[in-house]
Amino acid sequence: MNDMAATHATRFTAKEYLALEAVAEIRHEFTGGQIVAMAGAELAHNQIVHNLHGELTAALGDRPCHVLGSDQRVHVEAIGEYFYPDVLVTCLEPRLVDPKPRSLLNPQLIVEVLSETTERYDRGDKWLAYRTIPSLTDYVMISSIRREVEHYQRLPDGAWTLRPPQRDGELALASGIILHVNRLYRLVPGLS
Repeated sequence: MNDMAATHATRFTAKEYLALEAVAEIRHEFTGGQIVAMAGAELAHNQIVHNLHGELTAALGDRPCHVLGSDQRVHVEAIGEYFYPDVLVTCLEPRLVDPKPRSLLNPQLIVEVLSETTERYDRGDKWLAYRTIPSLTDYVMISSIRREVEHYQRLPDGAWTLRPPQRDGELALASGIILHVNRLYRLVPGLS
């Protein structure tokens, strides 16, 4: 997620959120009845997202997978919340729900790039929501302020495990994709 802006104190319903989002000039997420504005991101964040998108596209090759960016909204059905992950992948037939722009229901990989202002949110409320998505097999958090990648993976029994944080080396995702930490931080100022 990009750096967060102010959160409204008023509680909204999902229907109200979707109506407001349909006419909004900037994107917002919806969590706990609150509408959270999305703001711009720093160079480090944007470079990591760009690097990751390239790595995923190359790793998936000709597989029928969708590698999507932060304009794709995800609906977490179990709790009725909406988010815009930094990067997501689904190799399944995309399940989308109205209203337009439609929200994806079945991501398999979600990646959030952490910043000082989003780290707590991405590790807390967002992660609690994401883990209720039945199709999700991997949740990856990439820090833009220190060289560190964290990877949660769903085990066959449905439990989640945290792989040791990586500063170098590789991450093996459930889909068989290998991510190289050095490539994720390519051209990132102070972290390359």
